[in-house]
Amino acid sequence: MIDVLVVDDEPMARARLRRLVKAQPDLRLLGECASSVEALDAIRAKRPDVVFLDIDMPGMNGFDMISRVPEAERPLIVFVTAYEEFALGAFDLSAIDYLLKPFDPDRFATTLERIRARLREGATAPADAAPAGLPSLAALLDSLRAREREPVPERLVVRAGSELVFVPVRDIDWISAADNYVELHVGAETYLLRETLASVERRLEPAAFVRIRRDAIVNLARVRAVRTGNGQDADLVLRNGHILRLGRAYRSRVTERWQGA
Repeated sequence: MIDVLVVDDEPMARARLRRLVKAQPDLRLLGECASSVEALDAIRAKRPDVVFLDIDMPGMNGFDMISRVPEAERPLIVFVTAYEEFALGAFDLSAIDYLLKPFDPDRFATTLERIRARLREGATAPADAAPAGLPSLAALLDSLRAREREPVPERLVVRAGSELVFVPVRDIDWISAADNYVELHVGAETYLLRETLASVERRLEPAAFVRIRRDAIVNLARVRAVRTGNGQDADLVLRNGHILRLGRAYRSRVTERWQGA
């Protein structure tokens, strides 16, 4: 049995990997982690054979995290990322493979064959060499950190049919997750953007946009009121009359941000 740990800050990404892992009779899911800090503790405590590890996570990215695990204790690593330039860095850390989001079951199956072959060969098998000309891990880390320091965009570019539409960020009412896309809700219009909710969130001004539940972000300038129920349930009432459910785990954060906005 091959013990697996899934590490990704996006719930939908974890759910997809969970389904793929559980569909394989020789894989056993030890757990899921939403952050690199959780993952470090889980790797030390559970000793997985394989870790499916997202690269672009808040706080500590996947490259930094796995670098903190001594090589002798390091499981097989499959990096998972939406950015091809970061996927290439997998080879610099002797990862067995990488999965570029969004990947399909066939690509996942290819990864599994590599995992099974490596485990059959044993821990002494040499790691795959990095292809010539790939950037070093240090360069990729610099690129990743530079991405985290990118200025907040004034507009997002989305495709609508044959057109590229420039959507001013200040005009967005709220943003919701939709599989491998996000939906930008702008007045009566809705635009699809091929990004994850987490990656969009990191590009927005945190004082203006806040996560209200796992699958939605709201523009605080568009919030007219917080409507509370009999229990701990609450809704956000937007200026256009639209009502959004506020997740209980996010309620205090949203209220504090809204009051301070």
